[in-house]
Amino acid sequence: EGEGEEDDDEEEETGAAGGETKDKKKKKKKNNKKKKTGSGQQQEEKKSEVVVAPSIPVHEQFPQGNFPKGEEQFYKNENSYRTTSAEMREAEKNYEVFLFDARRAAECHRQVRKHMQKVIKPGIRLIDMCEELENLNRKLVAESGLDAGIAFPTGCSINHCAAHYTPNKGDNTVLQYDDVMKIDFGTQVNGRIIDCAWTVAFNPKYDKLLEAVRDATNTGIKEAGIDVRVCDIGAAIQEVMESYEVELDGKTYQVKPVRNLSGHSIAPYQIHAGKSVPIVKGGDATRMEEGEFFAIETFGSINGKAIVREDMECSHYMRAMNPPHITLRTPKARQLLSTINRNFGTLAFCNRFLDRLGETQYLFALRNLVEAGIVDRYPPLCDVKGSYVAQYEHTIFIGPRCKEVVSRGDDY
Repeated sequence: EGEGEEDDDEEEETGAAGGETKDKKKKKKKNNKKKKTGSGQQQEEKKSEVVVAPSIPVHEQFPQGNFPKGEEQFYKNENSYRTTSAEMREAEKNYEVFLFDARRAAECHRQVRKHMQKVIKPGIRLIDMCEELENLNRKLVAESGLDAGIAFPTGCSINHCAAHYTPNKGDNTVLQYDDVMKIDFGTQVNGRIIDCAWTVAFNPKYDKLLEAVRDATNTGIKEAGIDVRVCDIGAAIQEVMESYEVELDGKTYQVKPVRNLSGHSIAPYQIHAGKSVPIVKGGDATRMEEGEFFAIETFGSINGKAIVREDMECSHYMRAMNPPHITLRTPKARQLLSTINRNFGTLAFCNRFLDRLGETQYLFALRNLVEAGIVDRYPPLCDVKGSYVAQYEHTIFIGPRCKEVVSRGDDY
């Protein structure tokens, strides 16, 4: 298109410099027409670049409640009989209510991320990106107090930062072409949480890193099942991830799983429900059980130590599941706790969420709640600077007949 515009200018200058011959007048007239057409094409392309977000809540899109199922994966070996068992098919009915809510939340997640994948480009401010994502999330899930809404703040950890980073007010970080960003956000309906993440990278030199981590996550999902030991899942994940190499700036790096990060079980209104799913070998022999939800997530690192530590300004907080009974001395701390209980319960929140609710000058009160053990803080988790970490994650349900990758979409 740019070359076409330059050609038009050159032809017009030639016509102006020469005599006003009949042929040149015709040529100039033709060129003007071409230029008008080109302008029309530009307008059409600008129209096509406008990304229109979905606006109808998911439950209204599916008024019969027939929310799409996730991907079904059948059990293998000694549990393969479950696939065709009439008894297991009947047992599935016991979980219909749970899955109804989870599938609604998952469909919301799919539609939100599909929109954001069109919007996220180099140059976007992370705080604007997060707020657009969260506002769309609220709209599509039909936010209603603790009955439906956001499950936790939008993670947008960049490069060596692996998890738990979201911008606070005043953070004007802008996404760059060479960044590797993990987008981790959650939806919930009646406490059924969908925890799902993917990695954004524009530079193709990171393609193998993303491929390695995506493959490792899918391997973890494939290995999961009833009575499966989580240590066996971790060993399988590590083997797959470490089979990949990434060439970066003339050096070759093996993709390493971040050994102190893991997947986890999920319970109603509880993002980490007690069981961990390691991504390296040597974990414990805890077994998965029928009826459980798990977040299967893997993190792969290159040019780092593949171990994370707390770093940077904290933005993520969550009320403790069983907080101590302590009398809070300051009225502001009591008032802030009331706001947290009413709006988030035991779901994670961030400073921006408190800002949105109109809370002001709350940092000292929030620190009081942390010191009292009522609220836990979750600072960003980072590998060493200069490293790059990628993440992929899905929420799965361990059903009696098969496992369902509830958050699966056509994107990943």
